[in-house]
Amino acid sequence: METKIWANSGDSHFLEPADLFAKTLPAALASRMPKSVKSDDGTKEVVYIDGEVIERRLPKPLQQGEYAGQTIETLSNRPPGSGNTRERLKDLDQEGIWGEIVFPSLGMWSSHIKDPNLVREGCRAINDWALAEIQNIAPDRLIATSILPLLRIEDAVEEAYRAKSQGFYAVYLPTVPPQGQPAYNDDYWEPLWSALEETGLILTIHIGTDGSGTVPFRGPGGAVLNYVETTYGGQRATTQLIAGGALDRHPTLKVLISEGGAAWAPFLGDRMNEGYRQHGMFVRPKLSLLPKEYIYRQVYVSFQHDQTAVDAVSSMGYRNVMFGSDYPHMEGTFGHTQKTLHELLADANPDVRHRITVGAFLDLFPHIGEPPGNADQRTLVPVGGGPIAG
Repeated sequence: METKIWANSGDSHFLEPADLFAKTLPAALASRMPKSVKSDDGTKEVVYIDGEVIERRLPKPLQQGEYAGQTIETLSNRPPGSGNTRERLKDLDQEGIWGEIVFPSLGMWSSHIKDPNLVREGCRAINDWALAEIQNIAPDRLIATSILPLLRIEDAVEEAYRAKSQGFYAVYLPTVPPQGQPAYNDDYWEPLWSALEETGLILTIHIGTDGSGTVPFRGPGGAVLNYVETTYGGQRATTQLIAGGALDRHPTLKVLISEGGAAWAPFLGDRMNEGYRQHGMFVRPKLSLLPKEYIYRQVYVSFQHDQTAVDAVSSMGYRNVMFGSDYPHMEGTFGHTQKTLHELLADANPDVRHRITVGAFLDLFPHIGEPPGNADQRTLVPVGGGPIAG
């Protein structure tokens, strides 16, 4: 009998209701918050943000055949669980996903807002909604990420403490701070790193969130070039946090780079070590450890399909690697999660399989626990033997 591999997911997204801000903010503020309008054929999206208009192309729904194991119905129409928590749990049970981190969708556009008061009130509104409508509906499975208002450092710190007091376990930052703010290696952000370490909140950074909204490459190979380009932001943010000394000064602060793959982390550590050693006369600040050691100690990553992710754990000794389904996005694994997990992990060392599917995730969020019915992921369980949501 085929076996089901249960996993926790370090990456997923939720489609907020279109009227979220209208229901939670005064009309004068709600009208300025991000709003997404898609064309009738689903090939274009226009995002309105406080007077700014951003247009972008969307993948055209397929008309025939299959892609990555998904049916046309799955690709052309978002699964019901993308915007409904209870339906989401049914999808997760089907896919073999137990616990998962949930990122916003519209909320990720908040870095475009230029009014510090607007972004502060908007972040509060979406955080209150996400806690009530996502995490609190399934607190033993879903981890909503709190968005921080970054235009004033005091607002970011205040919202981090508020998030902790409300019951959040993680906060979300874009790969690049809003326009006009210094990069993450700057001491400007020190109060925020201190707040996150003190509260124990996990710092999550999702790739593809530099706020540009632009397509850097066109022409031959553009689709692949642009997709790959999104991965670099997480690597730059990691480099900044380490080289600037944030992870040295805050040794218990944990960072998760979501959706950016895994094998880059050991390489980046080697490259940083080389720079730190060979150009040591220029290095400021001096660190207590070599840069790579901070990656292995404090930086976690999630991936979807990467074959090299398994090698990063088994051959490179980098154990902070977790699976992420990226539900419900097209580049994710919805509709073929079990196929993907089996191809990657069915023949892997049992300890490696457990580490990627469950262990690394539980380092950050131990309250989620092992998937029920699968007390030890080192032993596979029969398909259908896991939990079914009510």
